[in-house]
Amino acid sequence: MSERRYTLTISCPDRTGIIAAVSEFVARHRGWIVEASYHTDQETQRFFMRQEIRADSLPFEPDEFHAQFSGLAAEFNMDWRISDSARKKRLVVFASKEAHCLDDLLYRWRSGELHAEIPCVISNHDDLRGFVEWHGIPFHRLDFSDKAAAFAQAADLFEQQRGDAMVLARFMQILPPELCRRYAGRIINIHHSFLPSFAGAKPYHQAYQRGVKLIGATCHYVTEDLDAGPIIEQDTVRIDHGDTVKDMVRYGRDIEKTVLARGLRYHVEDRVLLCGNKTVVFR
Repeated sequence: MSERRYTLTISCPDRTGIIAAVSEFVARHRGWIVEASYHTDQETQRFFMRQEIRADSLPFEPDEFHAQFSGLAAEFNMDWRISDSARKKRLVVFASKEAHCLDDLLYRWRSGELHAEIPCVISNHDDLRGFVEWHGIPFHRLDFSDKAAAFAQAADLFEQQRGDAMVLARFMQILPPELCRRYAGRIINIHHSFLPSFAGAKPYHQAYQRGVKLIGATCHYVTEDLDAGPIIEQDTVRIDHGDTVKDMVRYGRDIEKTVLARGLRYHVEDRVLLCGNKTVVFR
């Protein structure tokens, strides 16, 4: 994205006049909307909106936008936020020993494809330290023999780094419930199966035993329920009776990294809105 933009995201009870009221507010301040998406969830009758507005078309910065828009938001009982493309989101990445997802994210970050900052990587092993530090990114290895203390330290690091989201790039640890609640909608995981099938450990082994013909990967938000959080992105690859577990793992690596990259991009660009345990993704 070459020009600076504000992204306005809204979720509220559906009723007539929402789009007109928001558009009138932007137009009244001579704002230039360059992208707009809308959706109503029929089951909950909740309305979702995303607009991108040229920053140079408005007479104020995001803080003043927030102050000016608050009255309208209250009228429609909106959950909303305004983000600024000039401020890159800060992603604290968690990894264990497997490098493929982390490698892909760091390549996209280094090339500028991932419009975000990675202030540090946190791990429970030292295997990826040299690789991470080669990129000039601080690496923190935590001792997970005491998991409660390790996760408390991880949360402290996240706060110190002013993190916007935690990215679990094949981080093979189950997060404690209090951490999931504290950062709801801000922890993104890649699971190596097409959820809800084969949640938990060794999904490729489960898939092999079941004799499936498709395997996949799922990028989702982390909740207290293991591998059951709102799904952001998924993909699959076809396999057959001749493929072994080792083959599935090899095929799966390619899907995992691309699904995580897509899901993370949607999150970074404020294209994902939560709707209960589902998501609305404005691609």
